[in-house]
Amino acid sequence: MTDTAADQTQGTPSPDLKIIETRVYRGPNVWSYDPAIQLVVDLGSLEHFPSNTIDGFTERLLEHLPRLDQHHCSRGRRGGFIERLQEGTWLGHIAEHVSLQLQQEAGHDMRRGKTRQVKGVPGRYNIVYAYADEAVGLAAGELAVRFVNHLVQPDPGFDFTTELERFIKQAERTAFGPSTQAIVDEAVSRDIPWIRLNKFSLVQLGQGVHAKRIRATMTSETGSIAVDVASDKDLTTRLLASAGLPVPRSGSVRDVEDAVQLANKIGYPVVCKPLDGNHGRGVCLNLKDADELREAFPIAAEQSRRGSVIVENFVTGKDYRCLIINGRMEAIAERVPAHVVGDGVHTVAELVDITNADPRRGVGHEKILTRITVNAAARELVRSQGFELDDVPPEDTMVKLTLTGNMSTGGISIDRTFEAHPENVEIAEEAARMIGLDIAGIDFICPDITQPVRETGGAICEVNAAPGFRMHTNPTIGDPQYIAKPVVDMLFPPGATSRIPIVAVTGTNGKTTTSRMISHVFKGMGRKVGMTSTDGIVIDERLVIRSDASGPKSARMVLQNPRVDFAVFEVARGGILREGLGYQRNDVAVVLNIQPDHLGMRGVDTLEQLADVKAVLVEAVPRNGFAVLNADDPLVRKMRRKCSGEVVWFSVSEPGSEVRDYIEGHCRRGGRAVVLDRSDLGDMIIMKHGRRSMQLAWTHLLPATFGGRAMMNVQNAMAAAAAAFAAGAPLHDIRQGLRTFNTSYYLSPGRLNEIDVDGRTVIVDYCHNAPAMRMLGDFVDKLGESLNASSELGRPSRIGVIATAGDRRDDDMRELGDVAAQHFDVVIVREDARLRGRKRGESAELISEGVRTAMENGARCRQVETVIDELTAIRHALSRSNPGDLVVLCVDQHQTVLAELESVSHLAQAGARSGDEGGDPDFVRSDEEASPSEE
Repeated sequence: MTDTAADQTQGTPSPDLKIIETRVYRGPNVWSYDPAIQLVVDLGSLEHFPSNTIDGFTERLLEHLPRLDQHHCSRGRRGGFIERLQEGTWLGHIAEHVSLQLQQEAGHDMRRGKTRQVKGVPGRYNIVYAYADEAVGLAAGELAVRFVNHLVQPDPGFDFTTELERFIKQAERTAFGPSTQAIVDEAVSRDIPWIRLNKFSLVQLGQGVHAKRIRATMTSETGSIAVDVASDKDLTTRLLASAGLPVPRSGSVRDVEDAVQLANKIGYPVVCKPLDGNHGRGVCLNLKDADELREAFPIAAEQSRRGSVIVENFVTGKDYRCLIINGRMEAIAERVPAHVVGDGVHTVAELVDITNADPRRGVGHEKILTRITVNAAARELVRSQGFELDDVPPEDTMVKLTLTGNMSTGGISIDRTFEAHPENVEIAEEAARMIGLDIAGIDFICPDITQPVRETGGAICEVNAAPGFRMHTNPTIGDPQYIAKPVVDMLFPPGATSRIPIVAVTGTNGKTTTSRMISHVFKGMGRKVGMTSTDGIVIDERLVIRSDASGPKSARMVLQNPRVDFAVFEVARGGILREGLGYQRNDVAVVLNIQPDHLGMRGVDTLEQLADVKAVLVEAVPRNGFAVLNADDPLVRKMRRKCSGEVVWFSVSEPGSEVRDYIEGHCRRGGRAVVLDRSDLGDMIIMKHGRRSMQLAWTHLLPATFGGRAMMNVQNAMAAAAAAFAAGAPLHDIRQGLRTFNTSYYLSPGRLNEIDVDGRTVIVDYCHNAPAMRMLGDFVDKLGESLNASSELGRPSRIGVIATAGDRRDDDMRELGDVAAQHFDVVIVREDARLRGRKRGESAELISEGVRTAMENGARCRQVETVIDELTAIRHALSRSNPGDLVVLCVDQHQTVLAELESVSHLAQAGARSGDEGGDPDFVRSDEEASPSEE
């Protein structure tokens, strides 16, 4: 602690630690490669009270959470965090470690975290820590803050022990069961991606067309007919008997007297159980006469969904569960019913409490063993053995509390996998095949599994669909069996693919067009492409969701679609800051440019900070992946240091330039690049790989470049070519894809669409910031020159309708107006429907200021007008234009605009104008002049 901090620790600390903001990252993000939770906290007065200045703080903390002494912290060794506490560390940092330890207390082994001060805001910190379950991670952070405040100043209404128990129970409710967790862990160990599809146990393994699903131990390969058969115990028995397999004599009945009649025919003792029950519920064993059967019948009937009850002869012996996966026996466990063993000191009830105190026992399936429940049936069973719950059984006397050996009723398991006789193994495997289950639990009752059941007596009493794994993965006695491996082997055989290729595109401008170009290339190769962009989600050329889909939720939707075998994601800055990427990694990351847009939002104030956000895609490239980077952009060029895979450069720099020389050296070392070679014949896109150079296409032959005039689309095409090449597309398919991609509304809606409206050349684009306007302005200049040369009506005018989002900085808006004024004769300023925090007309006025300032400095523009509504602005632009003019519309709702252009394309000029050139240059539409669409 510094002397200054020590001087400030005067007075009494108050419990001022509070959470200002919470954010959950579900994939690689600006803080971590792995999923993480970010808490923005304010320390208040505690900023002046490090841990060593609060009397007894460290001691009280360790008293409640002693395992904090295992935390390394920045020291890199056990006990490092304790050293930091004793030296003095801030309470935000302590809350981070408490959040991690609370998750460990709940069984989630989380160790990664960091705490950083918010730049320029004293007392405010970013706490970032890992999580396994989102709900548990958030609850851990909230409890950690309350607990730290309690340690600063005790709160009479806060009991940490009670709160910790409540937290652990919440974690147990949301956690996967042992079976699901075992399969997920095995998938993770094989680098198979997974997605939790609901709050329970429905999980997707793999992506897109390769995806498989599991729900506990049922898989997407499990047949519904097989499950129905296994659920019908009477049908199961008849099918197994027809195959010559040993089964009890049995039948199904719906009436108690029918059950007695059947039992008389079979012979006592008998078993009474529900036709379609599970987990041993409603099973009554060793019924010796009709009276016992009559008492047991309603118990079984209550647990039967169909109302039918099975009566079968009681087979004596030990209870074995044989686990069959994909036709092979993988594990066998002997199940011992819930019981206690007398010690000559404690009563039966006390022995149950002692047994339930085992930390391995929990409620239901939350832990590897289940607590024993003492109910009326248990009391009766204890009484039948000559004891009451208050009696003290003799030492080493076993007192059963259930008759069935199910783990869910408190039983224990003994591993017998390698002891079973081969004939018994063959019988169990044949039983699973007869029912048709890919994963089956075969319940054997026999004297000894090591001896042939046909000789010693015994039978298959049940076949279970979705059998639990915990008796095999966590046996009470014996070695655990790693049975998740054959399950994953069945779903993803060795060598099978679980991932689909992912190409992720980011940058300030050009993301959507580049994503569409890449998608078009691979669609031409026959791939089923899932693409996300600001326009929506497209699955195999069909727009399935129309909205801004450049965030992580949209990416996950594509990865869940079973038709998709190739994914192209447009990744926006906002989604990365909000949730991270939403997926684990991308095979190819494309970064187009870093330009001043979205600055001053969510803590991103500089281009360098914006570059760090965009670089998350590059950091998510694996060692065998690629990062396609714009060598002409210095900030993008620096991202090469963050790439674990191979860098592919693209550049329009002239040969002999510093950038081009660097690329040539990169290629001589075996690297890849896409460059532009200029000659008198035109500009040629060249693909380079090592010392090989391959001509891809003349830029003027690519429709999207408007004869090479649209330089932004030349760069987009080069980036798309580089990405497709890195993703494995052959050269001729890349060339064919770019030659057939155009900026028609069908292929590229709202991006440089050219439409003829009564002799006017109308360009519809999305341009909304100054850097994009410079590129668009360059295209407008070149296209305007071409129109001048072909015009017979004199010099055509250039009219531009422009706007930007209201959450941009004032100076950015003025700069947009300034740049537009350099390229248009008339600028019409409109506003988006969403004002994003601005007052109506405020954004338009700032843009207009920029235009007027440029006009005063000699810019091309001679008139600026303000028409707030988008459709009204477009009608106004068309009405004041003449045939041969160039009208550029920078739009927000391109669907509405294109429909409007079609409807007015044949209007006569007479009477269509909403004003003349002599009108007020600062005209603002009033509310009374609202368009029909607004009304």
